[in-house]
Amino acid sequence: MNAPFDFAAVKARQQAAWASGDYAVIGTTLQIVGEQLAEACDLGWDDSVLDVAAGNGNATLAAARRGCKVTSTDYVGTLLERGAERAAAERLAVKFEVADAEALPFADASFDAVLSTFGVMFAPDHRRAAAELFRVCRPGGRIGLANWTPASLVGGMFATIGRHLPPPPGSPSPALWGVQAHLEELFPAAGSISVTARSFNFRYRSPAHFIEVFRTWYGPVQKAFGALPGEKARELERDLTALLERHNRALGRALVVPSEYLEVVVAKA
Repeated sequence: MNAPFDFAAVKARQQAAWASGDYAVIGTTLQIVGEQLAEACDLGWDDSVLDVAAGNGNATLAAARRGCKVTSTDYVGTLLERGAERAAAERLAVKFEVADAEALPFADASFDAVLSTFGVMFAPDHRRAAAELFRVCRPGGRIGLANWTPASLVGGMFATIGRHLPPPPGSPSPALWGVQAHLEELFPAAGSISVTARSFNFRYRSPAHFIEVFRTWYGPVQKAFGALPGEKARELERDLTALLERHNRALGRALVVPSEYLEVVVAKA
């Protein structure tokens, strides 16, 4: 009989990865995703909003700019500090709290809307995380998500890393959150699930520039390169370069790579 999957051990490794580097360097480029998600969820002034796995606060800021009462959470405190700096610069009143997406410290039906942009999808226990999002959302409220798809650049990047550093057997792919059928399994009691395919354009000077930035600041990529000896690291770099060149639509003048994601609005009946 196979041993039960150790979600706690995977989570500990993930937390260490996201705490390394400085995700905010990457995260700030994704702000438009939070703005679009806030509009998709039709947020209203004074709505109570929870941002889960908020990172440096893209959805947090988008909701606060719309007059919402926002609580921003992540299990990496340093990321919340970056979000707090951004909120302070804009004079936005936001509550920041360290919290695990799989064990949210809030009462049932506490929020009008629960958001997550490229955050909760990385929680190792998908069903538990989804249940927590649903639990803290009030009846009639909305759960808004932005999730990379398996076919996205980011999905391809993690698949490439996985070929060099295989994940633990049985580890669920974060990109499953970018598959509508999986979302329907995660939210069986939803009143409705609205899914819109969107694309975010990563813009860098070149594939080498992209890899340099992600290797320096994006924790999972930094950890992957750090775990591989010299030639193995160079093989990973070559494979990531090939992935970026394959999807580059800038025709040699720079690097512009679209990455597909699902914009999801789950209505709680």
